[in-house]
Amino acid sequence: MKVPCIDAGLVPVLVPLLDSTDQEMLLHVGRAIGRICYDNNDLQEQLVGAGVITSVVRILSDYPDNEPLVRVNMLALSNLADLDVAKDALSKTRAAEQLVHQLRRVNHHEKVEIILEVLQTLAENDALKLQLAEAGVQEALVEILLRLQESFRPEDMCSLKAASDLVVSLLLGDESMQQLFAEGHGVIYQSVGTWLASKHTQLQLTGALAIANFARNDSNCVRMVQLGVVHQLLDLLEQHVESGDVSVQHAALSALRNLAIPVANKVQMLDEGVGKRIQMLLRSEVPPVQFKLLGTLRMLIDGQADAAEEMGQDPVLLNRLVQWCDSKDHTGVCGEANRLLASLLRHSRSHEVVKAIQEAQGVKHLVSMATSEHVIMQNEALIALAIASAVGLENIKEAFKEAKLVQNIHKLLKADSTGPEVKYNSMGLLCSLLNSAEMRQEAEKERMKETLETLCSHSNGNVAKQALMALQILNEEHHLFEP
Repeated sequence: MKVPCIDAGLVPVLVPLLDSTDQEMLLHVGRAIGRICYDNNDLQEQLVGAGVITSVVRILSDYPDNEPLVRVNMLALSNLADLDVAKDALSKTRAAEQLVHQLRRVNHHEKVEIILEVLQTLAENDALKLQLAEAGVQEALVEILLRLQESFRPEDMCSLKAASDLVVSLLLGDESMQQLFAEGHGVIYQSVGTWLASKHTQLQLTGALAIANFARNDSNCVRMVQLGVVHQLLDLLEQHVESGDVSVQHAALSALRNLAIPVANKVQMLDEGVGKRIQMLLRSEVPPVQFKLLGTLRMLIDGQADAAEEMGQDPVLLNRLVQWCDSKDHTGVCGEANRLLASLLRHSRSHEVVKAIQEAQGVKHLVSMATSEHVIMQNEALIALAIASAVGLENIKEAFKEAKLVQNIHKLLKADSTGPEVKYNSMGLLCSLLNSAEMRQEAEKERMKETLETLCSHSNGNVAKQALMALQILNEEHHLFEP
């Protein structure tokens, strides 16, 4: 019946009736509008264009205590709010205030869920996120979560999840996130500790995701580490090490990784033993957790020589890394394991770390990383190998020969597809290798000289200069480079 009614001109007749003061009339008109726009984009757009949004919000404002009328208008809003034009129209009204007011006054799970569903849709729009934060939706959400935190009834779990999801959605906007953080005084941040310590996995996840989102801003990160959130996250991770919830571990590690970005935090987190505590997850068999763990450790040691030196000599860590470098099924884990191995060398610049990585049989992985299809990984590997050869070439030249490092460098230098930066770093590594008579022989066997001569006229000035330097070293008298 819907289509013939619309074709007969029902919409232009219905819309003016929304201005009525007869609440019974408004109830029926609201029902009709809700049904007309259900699951039909064209009709939804027609109704929004006819100004229905303003009328619906005004009715919520004028009759907040008329429950059937509020419910009907909520359902109409939930049918319309998916449209971007509807969200724009709502952002020009006081919808946020009215919806928050309704959320505060209801406690029946079905009514709560309808309002949360509408709010969740509105929270996809940045302007509305901010308006909801300004209207105090966070206080209402925290009250709901507090009320439901001890319950495991299915209907309460639905409301708890919907409220939790809305908290996270609000934090995805930069302005609303800052408003809700409020220098660590906001009610959501104040509740995070309780959520992390909750029996509800859903609340633990919400707490970890809230920190991860607050930690998108450096000053928030520093403040949170000062407030001691790191150890709450680690306590949570320790609960989930053995067959724990993957999404909670993933979120907690994302939060720790973000917190470790500011230099001041790296120092404090390492001083407080975060590097050691987090390594409990090395025994995890879950690839998403392994991936996040590796990224977090890499962020933690970035620029921290002492930590890189300590971790770079830890046999348990190195053996696990080498194992993950061989992971054929999970390329992300394999890539991150290689990158952490390279980072340990780059940031420690330590002869002991070179020895430890060699003993763990990690050198071959760094050599194959240098030929990766990702330029960032190639450069990280080449720089790490150059540092390794500068500080401990004698220890690892046999491993280099086994892994065919010189031949791999030659392939990179000859290939037209290799970018200038990779060529430059390859020759930096080559210059370091030529300090060994054996490596020099390998280069001569490979006829490296001809390739370097060609590169001396490369269009990139830095590449040409580096080629000239490598060529001069290669042409020097042999005995100068005897060990």
